[in-house]
Amino acid sequence: QVQLVESGGGLVQAGGSLRLSCTASGRTSSLVPTGWFRQAPGKEREFVATFSQNGRFAYYAASVKGRFTLSKDNAKNTVYLQMNSLKTGDAAVYYCGLRTDYQSDYDAPNSYDYWGKGTQVTVSS
Repeated sequence: QVQLVESGGGLVQAGGSLRLSCTASGRTSSLVPTGWFRQAPGKEREFVATFSQNGRFAYYAASVKGRFTLSKDNAKNTVYLQMNSLKTGDAAVYYCGLRTDYQSDYDAPNSYDYWGKGTQVTVSS
């Protein structure tokens, strides 16, 4: 089994920044979390950002492109999401996911095999 643990959420004013982290652990220790989704109350889980299979490219949702940056540290089995210029619309629970089948749609939640429990991001106006 693989466990994903997110951290770094919190309360921030609009225009501020947060950096989320997600670390993978468990039997398959070489795996690194792939990307991030978010879910606001009453809404479906939506794609935020993810890495390509070789890790050289990152894909972003249009709503966060230019403001959010995905990075990772393979040695630490950790992926990061740097979030700048936060807006009230970014408030949600942020989940990291791990995808093993890179033929599947990268922006579909059901393409991901493992999920963390989420970290809350609250943005005040």
